[in-house]
Amino acid sequence: MKHKKIPPNTPFLNLHKKMSYLSFSLTLFLFSLFLLSINGQDLIYNTCKTSSQQDPNVKLHFCTTSLQAAPASHCADLRGLGMMSIRLTRYNLTDTRCYIKRLLKNNTKILDPYVKSCLDDCFELYSNAISGIKQAMKSYNSKRFFDANVQISSVMDATTTCEDGFKQRKGVVSLLTKRNDATFQLSAITLSIMNILQSSLK
Repeated sequence: MKHKKIPPNTPFLNLHKKMSYLSFSLTLFLFSLFLLSINGQDLIYNTCKTSSQQDPNVKLHFCTTSLQAAPASHCADLRGLGMMSIRLTRYNLTDTRCYIKRLLKNNTKILDPYVKSCLDDCFELYSNAISGIKQAMKSYNSKRFFDANVQISSVMDATTTCEDGFKQRKGVVSLLTKRNDATFQLSAITLSIMNILQSSLK
């Protein structure tokens, strides 16, 4: 029994061709995304490696995991990574200030007076730092890297001052060590990326 040949312009063949084309296009698109992801991961790792070698305040593992977790970081160039690190710093500042506020509100009766005083100071420091990081974002966008450097450095000073406040009395344990350290490191990453960026523009 002979099978009838399907005419070349039948709807079935046209649909098959369209599906094949769509499948190829999707495969090509996914492959392109894969290459972008690989390139993005390489840029993040190389940037963090250079940063950690140039600045002892930047830890390689912390830097890579932080930047890799940022949305669209795998598609970003070096300047984009710098902005992402500033945004991560701003998020940490905002989240920590909210955390301090909750500590003061929910534990007023049980907090040691000295610890409460430290938290009050830290709340003010973080509030000022949030204003500073907003200015830093504007400076960075305008390529005013010197101004951004000063503003980011003030954020680092705020975290250090906050942490040191707890250490001034023997036996007092800071409630913000991890948060202060994370914000400090994110700020250090930002400064390092700006230095690399400025060097590449010379």
